[in-house]
This record gives sequence, structure tokens and C-alpha cells, in this order.
Amino acid sequence: MESCKVTEKSTCFYVAPDGDDRWSGTLPEPNAEMTDGPLASPEAALAAIRKLKQKGEISWPVCVYFRQGTYYLKQPIVFTPADSGAAGERPARGAGQIDYPLIFTSYQNEEVTLSGGRLITGWRETTVNGQKGWVAELPEVKEGKWYFRQLWVNGQRRYRPGLPEEGEYQVDRVLDSDLTGGWATMRRGVKRFGYQGEQFQSNWRNLKDVEITFLILWVCIHTRVERVDEQEKVVYLDRSTGMRLTKDHSTEGAPYIIENVFEALNKPGQWYLDRSQGCLYYLPLPGEKLNECQVVAPYLDTLVRFDGQVEAEGLKVENVIFRNLNFAHNEWPVPEDFAGSAQASMGVPAAIRLQAVRNCLFQNCQFSHLGTYGVGLEKDCHDIRLVRCRLSDLGAGGVRIWHGCCRNVVADCEIGDGGILYPSAVGVLVGNASGNQIIHNHIYNFFYTGISVGWTWGYQESHTYGNIIEYNHIHDLGHGRLSDMGGVYLLGVQVGTRVRYNLIHDVTCRDYGGWALYTDEGSSYILLENNICYRTNRELFHQHYGQENIVRNNIFVFGGQQMLRYSRIEPHTGVIFERNIVVSRGQAMWSGDYGGETRQIKSDWNLYWDVENSEPVLNAGDDGTRRSLKEWQALGFDRHSLIADPKFASLDSFDFTLASDSPAFRIGFQPMDFSSVGPRKRE
Repeated sequence: MESCKVTEKSTCFYVAPDGDDRWSGTLPEPNAEMTDGPLASPEAALAAIRKLKQKGEISWPVCVYFRQGTYYLKQPIVFTPADSGAAGERPARGAGQIDYPLIFTSYQNEEVTLSGGRLITGWRETTVNGQKGWVAELPEVKEGKWYFRQLWVNGQRRYRPGLPEEGEYQVDRVLDSDLTGGWATMRRGVKRFGYQGEQFQSNWRNLKDVEITFLILWVCIHTRVERVDEQEKVVYLDRSTGMRLTKDHSTEGAPYIIENVFEALNKPGQWYLDRSQGCLYYLPLPGEKLNECQVVAPYLDTLVRFDGQVEAEGLKVENVIFRNLNFAHNEWPVPEDFAGSAQASMGVPAAIRLQAVRNCLFQNCQFSHLGTYGVGLEKDCHDIRLVRCRLSDLGAGGVRIWHGCCRNVVADCEIGDGGILYPSAVGVLVGNASGNQIIHNHIYNFFYTGISVGWTWGYQESHTYGNIIEYNHIHDLGHGRLSDMGGVYLLGVQVGTRVRYNLIHDVTCRDYGGWALYTDEGSSYILLENNICYRTNRELFHQHYGQENIVRNNIFVFGGQQMLRYSRIEPHTGVIFERNIVVSRGQAMWSGDYGGETRQIKSDWNLYWDVENSEPVLNAGDDGTRRSLKEWQALGFDRHSLIADPKFASLDSFDFTLASDSPAFRIGFQPMDFSSVGPRKRE
């Protein structure tokens, strides 16, 4: 699928910023007489292709070449089944070839951006809160036809003013909530809370445009202010939060930040949209000059949409390739009743949306400066490949592969700097879907999980099986904002799913759950093998509950509290833990009670080492008991395991190459080649 032959017989159209939709589109540049040349829009190219199809005058493949420039889309590019490439002979799985595609690509690798934004012009100088700034008038904003929460200046994201300027506030009084109940009461929303001091002012300009983001467990909640009672020090919200406003299951108030406060607009690089006046204010950074900056605000929520029919055979969108294109600038108009998603910001859509699609490819594309997920496979998408793409500066996550989608591939991509608007978003989110491959990616700098696979809780029937998560470099997650996260997070019964050869490090939660590998509720029959995990602020491997997950031949170095944990007491074997290397810095290897009628694990042939203690604690029980290896073995665990220095090349630089005489070989540990982790270099 990653290649196709473009021949002299291929049908070619050209699109250019200086084109004209009245022209034929068969020339790469205007002719001397300015009577023919390239088209001006992708919609015109699709219309021209449809006409040729109807006449039977088309030769495959069909190529649409974009000339250099930024194309500010007036509406999403929509592909229907009528826009599919020709059926041809379907490639064998893994062959990677589309013989009769419709190709959208840049002309001779020129820089091309398809933008859902609008250029902001007409700036004039003004004074804002005593600062020198700029202002532009936007009539559509004043008329209520346009509103946005993001802005980019010279290709860089700029931020709205917020409070506090550093850190977070905390709910002072949790109102209208049952603070004695468990999870059921946590999921009961409220529409007000109590605050301290001068955190809110009732006379703030455009008070109802002020936004609040609450950070609760693994969820981010977004509301606007309805009104402020300064005498009672109570904030009333415009919608139910959907969650109790405590930081976790305790009675302690949730942390929050306030955004879009005009009175806080006081630092270079900040901006504020006053929709009552229809004015956009910006405080320029040093060196930025009036009317010499490219300022872009998002206008469209979707850039490209594939509209196949879910329950109709023969009416899928098929055989389309996007190559060497940039997609940028979108924003989702948040529904009035939306406060947040239960997990992973799954309710936030994507800039590129696919439904009922077969055998399509995105190759060497960039998805950046977005307010949502980058690419979303929503329903009935099979054999879609996202290869060598870059997804960055993301309002939510990178890729979402949702329920019922199968055999899709995300490979050799860079996915980072996400969760900017929706901190609970995920680098790659896979729902109740099967046979997908998430391989050789670099995933970094999210506030929650790197890769999340599965969407069933407990041991109920699951259609999540046979997914492959291999050779990914995943790091710098959490940043202390949310809890209950993993470098790789798994959920539900997943027969045949394997997590192998991943390099995961630097996962930092707020209160709990900064884990590298996390098998959550009901995760079962999963192979977690040959991974390297280090430097998390909680355990490196944590299983909430599940059945017969095999954790084998991994390296776990420097967890935060303990190294390993299996939480829930169950009557069956939850974890088979063998041939792993575990290195701590004073922490116990296992936490919790095991054996008998408690947590059932099978653990043996492992190598343990504590760089601070020659006799490490193998198990820290829930009752405070601390067991040595001999006491741990007396419970039936790790009878063939060793305590010894594994002789890594350098723990300080996290070089886990084993010396030839490493005791790891005595437990049957197999050395791992991590030279190809992350995106592979082109040959």
C-alpha cells in the first residue's frame, strides 16, 4: 500500500494557489495566455475526476498534485464511495500495494498545507491592560457566527490568559455532593463550588466566556462560568460537571485552572477574543511586527471526511492515498452539554474522520496545530495505514481507532505534544477493535497515556483481540497532572494481544498510577514481553485485575513506590511473571499480599537487584510485612530466581546492554535488540 506506479497513462490533475476552478486542471501552472492551468481547490479536482469516471475516460492511478502553498479550506474535503480508487485486485494482507488508487499528493515534494483556519489581518495598535498590543476586528465573531479557543502566530501556538499564572487552584468547598460514597457518587456532577480569596471576580469582562478546567483522577472536566457570588464565594457553572469536584475518592477539593480572563491579559504572546465586541487582542512577542506576522485562527472542525456507508456492501470509500501533505488548524465546537469524557477524551472527534473505509493510506503526512485528535477511524474501517506521519501540537490525542475497526496500522510515526486542550487524551487510542498494529512509533509529551487498547471493563465479551503494540518509544507522560495512566494501558479480555519491544520511561502521575505497563480492569490473556521500562513515579508494572497475563523477559528499572503490583484479590492466576530483570533503588519488588486466597501469581526465574541494599525486600505486604527472598520463596514464589547485579553497561545512562558474564543468562533471560525501536530509518 505504500507504493503505486504512476505512468504516462495515469490521469493527473493539478491544484495551485494561483489556479482557477474554471480551468481544466491538467496543467501544473497557468499557460501564457492565462486561459488554462491548474485548479484552485481540491473540491474542483474531485468534481473533475467524477466527470471522467462517468464518461469512462479515466486511466488509473489518478493523481491530484498540489502546488506549494497553504490552502484555506472553505469546507471539509468529503470523499464518498463514488470517489474511491478503482477496485482492481485487492492486495494480499501485508503486501502494501494499491494498484488503482486515487492519490492526493504534493507536486515534486513541494510544501503544501491544507488548513481549516483563517488568516487574521487588519491589525492595528492598541493598549490592553496597560500593555502595548494589537487588535483586529472580526465581524463574524461579533455576529455570533465564529468563535475559537486557539491561535497560531508564525506557526507557533499562542495561549489565552489564565489564572493562576503558575500552578493550580483547588476547590475549597465541595457542594451538592455525597462525600461518603464510592465511584457511583464520584460520577454525580454538580453546577457550583466554593472558592477561596479573590480567585474569581464577578465583574470580569465577559464573565460567561471564562472557562474552568478541573483535573479529577484520569478525567478533565471543562465548564464555563455562569455567575459568581463574591459574598458567598461560590461559582455557578453553565453545565453539570459530570463528576464530583474532588481530586479523587477523598473529600479533598479538585485542582483547577481558570482560562480566558481578559483582566489577566498581561504577558507577551497572550491573546484574548472578545466576542461581544468582535475584537481579537494580541500582545506581541519581542521582534514581532504589526501586519508582518502570519496569524491563523481555526474555522473548520473537520478537514477531511470519508463518508462510506457502514451497513452497505459495495458502498465503502476505498483505495485513496494521501501523501506528503500537511493538515492544520481545526477546532471542535464543544456542545453546550459536554463537560468531558469518561476516559481518554474519547468524545473529542478528529480533524481527519473516516467511516466505512477500506484499504487507504496516509504516508509522510503531517497533522499539526489541531484542536482535536489528529486522525479518527470511527466505524467500520479496515486496512487503513498511517505510515511515516508526524502528529504534533494536538488539542487532544494523535490517532483514535474506534469500535469495530480492524487490521489497521499506525507505523513509523512521531506522535507528540498533545492533550493541550483535553489533557486526558491519548497518543494512540484503540477501542473495542481487533487486529490493529501500533508499531515503531515515537510517542511523547502527553498528560495521560501513551497507547491505550481496549474498551470493556471486567470479563465481559470483548471484540478487542490480536492487537500488536511493538517497537514503540514512549516517554514523558503525565507531567503530574492526572492519575491512573500507563505508557501502555490495556483494558478487558484481549486474546492474542501482544506488547513487545517497547521502550517506556518517565511516566509521572499526580496522585497514583504513574505506571509503564498497566493491565487494567479485566485485562486477560495478554503477552507483555521484551519491554524496557524505567523511571516512573509509581510501579513499573501494575495489574488492577485480570487473568493469565504473561509478563516475560522484560527489564524494569527504578520505579517510584514499589516495582510491581497486582491490586485486586481474585481466585485465579492473574499474572505469570518470569525471566524478568527488576532493579530497584530501595523499593520493594512486589507490593501487596500474595498466595493462598489472596492475589494469585506465578513468579519464577527472575533476577532482582537493589542498588541500595544487598538484601532487597521482595515483598511489602499490605499489613506492613517486609519479606526477604527466602521468606518470599517460602510462600512458593521465585524459587529459582536470583539476587544479583545484572551488570548493565551503565545504569546512570540507562544503557541496558548486558555484560557477557551477566547472571541474567542464568535465569534464561534473552538479550533484546532495541536498535530499531521507534520510527525506522528509510533504506
